[in-house]
Amino acid sequence: MAYCYEFKGFVPVVPEDTYVHPQAVLIGNVILGHGCYIGPGASLRGDFGRIVIGDGANVQDNCIIHSFPGRDAIVESDGHIGHGAILHGCTVGRNALVGMNAVIMDGVELGAESIVGAQAFVRGETIVPPRSMVVGSPARVIRDVTEKEVAWKTRGTAEYQQLARDCLAGLKPVEPLKAVETDRPHMAASDVVSIQEARQKPS
Repeated sequence: MAYCYEFKGFVPVVPEDTYVHPQAVLIGNVILGHGCYIGPGASLRGDFGRIVIGDGANVQDNCIIHSFPGRDAIVESDGHIGHGAILHGCTVGRNALVGMNAVIMDGVELGAESIVGAQAFVRGETIVPPRSMVVGSPARVIRDVTEKEVAWKTRGTAEYQQLARDCLAGLKPVEPLKAVETDRPHMAASDVVSIQEARQKPS
């Protein structure tokens, strides 16, 4: 795996049911759980502190996860890390969401089922209670996360868990076409079914 690098005796751990895009990079003491999705351009650099990604979590495109020596960076099970987010020496709790381009600094403990808004900056050593809505730069807790928001977040994470399975089953490098096929569908048949099922479920 060209995206994985041993460093100081540590080899990244990637279970067979976890998907890591070939353009992501895992270095050193990185431990991924089962059923994770690691997107293109993500950098998990375990050269100083350890990085642990829990079961079912996703780390999306161009995210950076790193830490200081002796300190872990942890995303607990079902954590959801949006595009371009930066995590440094922090803990993201179970089923929590970090929005796109947010920055979570050293020593932060983000409580379970919390949501951090896009582009938020969470100062070092901040302790965020479970089910908190966190926004702004510097970030602050503005209210509790609702049951409906937790359900919405959980559904979104389930979609990334399915994406990991789909990528393991069928993502492959190809040469691009020179023109669009005349019968090209708008989306895959399986995606059409998924959207129809979602619309039928009560909110």
